[in-house]
Amino acid sequence: MLSLALGISILIDRPPNHTAIEKGESGYHRLVRDGIAVDFTVLPVEGAQPTEGRFADLRFRLSDAASGQPLAGQVPGAWLDLAAGNDDPQTACRSRIGLYLKGLPGVRPLLDLTSYHLLILNRDPSITVVDPLTSVGGTTSMLTRIPLRRTPMDWARSADGTRLYVSMPDAGEVAAIDAERFQVLAGIPAGRRPVRLALQPDGRYLWVGNDADGEAGSGVTVIDTRTLKPVLQADTGRGHHEIAFSADSRHAFVTSREAGSLTVFDVASLSRAREIRTGPQPLGVALSPLSGAVYISDGEAGTLSVIDAASLETRKTLEVGRGIGPLAFAPDGRYGFVLNTAENRVTVIDAASDELVHVLEVAAEPYQIAFTRAFAYVRGLASSKVSMIDLASLGKGREPGVLGFEAGPAAPRLAGDLPLASSLAPAGDDAALFVVNPVDNTTYFYMEGMNAPMSGYLNRGHTARAATVVPRSLRELEPGLFGARVRLPAAGRLDVAFLLNQPQIAHCFALEVQANPELHRQRARLQVEYLVDGHDVVAGAPLALRFRLSKGGEEPRTGVTDLRVRYFRAPSSPPREVAAREVGEGVYEAPVELAQAGAYYLHLGAASLGLQFGELPYLGLRARPAGGQ
Repeated sequence: MLSLALGISILIDRPPNHTAIEKGESGYHRLVRDGIAVDFTVLPVEGAQPTEGRFADLRFRLSDAASGQPLAGQVPGAWLDLAAGNDDPQTACRSRIGLYLKGLPGVRPLLDLTSYHLLILNRDPSITVVDPLTSVGGTTSMLTRIPLRRTPMDWARSADGTRLYVSMPDAGEVAAIDAERFQVLAGIPAGRRPVRLALQPDGRYLWVGNDADGEAGSGVTVIDTRTLKPVLQADTGRGHHEIAFSADSRHAFVTSREAGSLTVFDVASLSRAREIRTGPQPLGVALSPLSGAVYISDGEAGTLSVIDAASLETRKTLEVGRGIGPLAFAPDGRYGFVLNTAENRVTVIDAASDELVHVLEVAAEPYQIAFTRAFAYVRGLASSKVSMIDLASLGKGREPGVLGFEAGPAAPRLAGDLPLASSLAPAGDDAALFVVNPVDNTTYFYMEGMNAPMSGYLNRGHTARAATVVPRSLRELEPGLFGARVRLPAAGRLDVAFLLNQPQIAHCFALEVQANPELHRQRARLQVEYLVDGHDVVAGAPLALRFRLSKGGEEPRTGVTDLRVRYFRAPSSPPREVAAREVGEGVYEAPVELAQAGAYYLHLGAASLGLQFGELPYLGLRARPAGGQ
């Protein structure tokens, strides 16, 4: 995001030159400018044509126009909005991109593909959703809140960021969440005490570790992500279970801590392929796609077993030291990191040679690790400090750089009741990190190159425990090919604004989106118009909220006797509900008490209409102190 913003003034002031534009078959455009070719393609996921409310894959292929060589490693941005209808659409396009990047209030496109949402997992049964780019009344960046049935323990999200899964051990369920609408889709039965979650690389199956008390039910439950139904429950042995996969999703590897075993499953048949004894207490498992091997750390034996992911034969056993546990590989698969909580150190393995290359001192009692493109971040239970290991400095015979920063006032262990879900979440631009400190209930934002976090998000009314980021940006799918799966936001002619900073290219591609008859019918059923004079009110003053319900925005919807208003103060507070009564033809009124100053969200619901809270547009109000600003 920051790198894109650097080119705003240049892009607005400098007209394009050496431009050629070609339009081929439906959904395909080619732009050639300054020796760079940009091929834009729209691939509908549902149906033959891009359709409102349905998913489509947007693809931008960047290459050298003369040689056809892909331009890899770029950071392009894209936005979707209604067509400008200007006599000079490309000049208007560059101006709109500049406004989008400035983040001006009220100047937002229909769809922003340079952004992300921050999700905070709470100890109480909920998830807080934060939009870091916006705020409500200048008081909060909270977008919404997702209620859960029971206390969450772990979560996993799909690669495209459209689906989130949350384990709830006390409920015996996994919650499947629509990560675009932020609504719970289903509570899926997931065996006894579902704890660890792992989504295999192809996204087909979600694997759930069941930490049952006895032999029976202790193992894994496998859930089909298409049907949201369990398809397998297999006992593998007592103890906690960690899960990893081969890069091609052919095999799943499941540890059983107390049983001292590694169970290998054939994914195609969902059957056991092999039982492997790697030591008395397997604690961590991870795969390196570079070496094509699975690595298992054993805390009691102090060994790291290297197993070929194809032949399932043991290649090597490395002596690392007692007390090792959590294990993870950097994104490129070259270097693996094994944490030793007892000795406050991390051991680095080179997967190219399966050798131990470094032993580094890190934050006290290290227990979690996360990666950006440039750094490995290690979180310690007994320290407020987060250690940073420069990935570029690793290698045999080298002295790695280890830095760090303070993330809050106290060590995480002081909060107690910590989940398995990580408190470290790489931000959307891959050069920043979110860190949850559960003691002061704050999620800190750290930008690489800084000495300390730049900002923090206080999670009032909840107890923050973990964080993850749901991307809303373009990803590099292969060298030079950037894309995203999006839900098309509107029908008609849309502008797909594209920005590349180096070299500087700003262009709007045209996209025709068909109307969706089903969405039209849904809109015709019920619409709401809030009859408010502005969005500022006085805290504690009586407020009679009025709103109008209609069919398709025209025919009043009268006679609704069970209409209710649910509201809460952001970032979060216990929600309140009041009944609304009809005071005019399709006009309803509800007494709302906004007792404290702050930002409030108000939603409508009615069982007789099948209307769930959150389905209709919400109202945001800011309550100011009496006589205050």
